[in-house]
Amino acid sequence: MKFVDEAFVHIQAGKGGDGCLSFRREKCIPLGGPNGGDGGDGGNIYLEGDLGLNTLIDFRFQQHYKAKNGQPGMGSHCTGKSAEDFYIKVPVGTTVYDADTAEFMGDIVKAGQTLLVAKGGLHGLGNLRFKTSTNRAPRKITKGRLGEKRRLKLELKLLADVGLLGLPNAGKSTLIRAVSAATPKVADYPFTTLYPNLGVVKISSGQSFVMADIPGLIEGAAEGAGLGLRFLKHLTRTRLLLHIIDISSLEVDEIVMQARAIQNELIKYSPKLAAQDRWLVLNKIDTVPHEMLETLTNTVVEQLDWKGPVYAISGAERVNTERLSQQIMHYLNTVPKVEIPVDDSIMPDLFGVASGDN
Repeated sequence: MKFVDEAFVHIQAGKGGDGCLSFRREKCIPLGGPNGGDGGDGGNIYLEGDLGLNTLIDFRFQQHYKAKNGQPGMGSHCTGKSAEDFYIKVPVGTTVYDADTAEFMGDIVKAGQTLLVAKGGLHGLGNLRFKTSTNRAPRKITKGRLGEKRRLKLELKLLADVGLLGLPNAGKSTLIRAVSAATPKVADYPFTTLYPNLGVVKISSGQSFVMADIPGLIEGAAEGAGLGLRFLKHLTRTRLLLHIIDISSLEVDEIVMQARAIQNELIKYSPKLAAQDRWLVLNKIDTVPHEMLETLTNTVVEQLDWKGPVYAISGAERVNTERLSQQIMHYLNTVPKVEIPVDDSIMPDLFGVASGDN
């Protein structure tokens, strides 16, 4: 299934039912009086989180949703039936905006969570409501109100504990294959990963975490170069970032330059994301002579002035990957989980999608 993380939908809540104009007419009961009932309320439209969905692809094929109208009122004091609410299933991790005003409407972060996105119209009043001591036979009613109509932008941000960050071919997909059951494509050319991948890393019975792999970044990503910028938003919900660096070149200056390039792009994209906890992971140590590894690692860390944790691994040979996973699990168990608010510094370009995608 194709991965789609942005979609536009058009929604229309139900109209309220009109009030009824009616009078009681029965044999032997003269001047029976008004008995027109109220209409029913129009149906609301809700979005509901569903763990069974992991892409917004369905909204590329169905973009219009409409709730039912409330029933009109009836005679004999009968109120019209209110319409049932309409629920639209979306993946957990969906952020919702009004596409016309850019207003943030809500975040779906739990399965079963609902978000009201369009309120149904209120019911109209029957003529029974307007009976007074001086107006015994009112012919006044009110119409039901129209339901809210909106155009929404849905934006999916994957829910993961750990995010992988790095240049193309740094070995991110190889690492996620090594520590989880995920099977992203791995090849020796750039941009093998075109869409984010999720993998569940199981440490022991009852202990696991979710890792997210996104397409590699290149220098200039913040200005739109490459693929990674579009998918960086999927790292905004993670609790820990792993900065994966390929050290197979053995050139310290080149390795440091690559690491700084990613760090600069991260800062340009979102200072809040750049401030998240980040570990340095030096990958492909199987290509480095054993006697050079320690010196190379220490030199890179020194030139980067890196203060956080550093790990040297080989994703392809699965060297030190189990230890890295265990340390990540320990970190996640130690650091309290906090709710991640919407980052206003990375608001989406609501009008940056071609009209054919609407």
